[in-house]
Amino acid sequence: MPKTAAELRARLETYYDATARRAARAEPIGALTLFVHEGKGWPYYARPTLGGDTEPTAADVRAVRARQRELKVPETFEWVDETTPALRSAAIEAELHVHEHPLMVLDPSERPAERPALPDLVTLRRVRADATDLAIVHSVAAVGFANPGTHAGTDGTAERDTVAIGQDPGLLSYLNERLRSGETVMFAAYGPTGPLCVGSYQQLYDTTEIVGVATLPAARRGGLASALTWELAEHALAGGSDTVFLTAGDDDVARVYDRLGFRSVGTALIGEAS
Repeated sequence: MPKTAAELRARLETYYDATARRAARAEPIGALTLFVHEGKGWPYYARPTLGGDTEPTAADVRAVRARQRELKVPETFEWVDETTPALRSAAIEAELHVHEHPLMVLDPSERPAERPALPDLVTLRRVRADATDLAIVHSVAAVGFANPGTHAGTDGTAERDTVAIGQDPGLLSYLNERLRSGETVMFAAYGPTGPLCVGSYQQLYDTTEIVGVATLPAARRGGLASALTWELAEHALAGGSDTVFLTAGDDDVARVYDRLGFRSVGTALIGEAS
């Protein structure tokens, strides 16, 4: 496993590019590459071109945005600040709103040997393809991310079930296909009223990204996200991954992951239309 933050960031750049190319068409535009997903599923983004020898400019960002509008896809850019520092100012000049998130890699030597304890009557289990409650499980993330942060709130199972009614069947079918192929591995924490916390990972060769960890606000402060993230990392490591990473929503969320052995290696930036 690479030891320095720079080496880890270089590995993640390769992962970002390879993962996007598996599911999307790559269109080079200036010093950037726009990944275009065709068919059902979630849209992709633009990133700095892997191995590029020129810095992205505001003109590059504007050209990508014009192409995204033409394709009717979200005007979204993702990159690592320390790897492509010039893109932040270029994105701002091109009138994107830029927000930052801690980029963290698991240090196995700092990882707790045992999974954090779960509340009474809560269990963790893997979400399999063709699960009858997939819409409900997927809606946990929708409710959780609509209420960012770690603070407890009032939105809970009722809101989850309401969101589930309106889930896009095409998106659920795409997610189900990924669960069946193993491209996505998902776990959920279940209480007596169904799923309360959810998260997943995607693995490419020996690198795994943990994504979409979310807890219903009404179920927060019970250690569900910590236990579920530990379980995801355990499963990925057992499957042969030697680099496990994630992007935290903010510094408060990052402190939760820090207790699980994740260490900051940089800053992930997301640029979106204002």
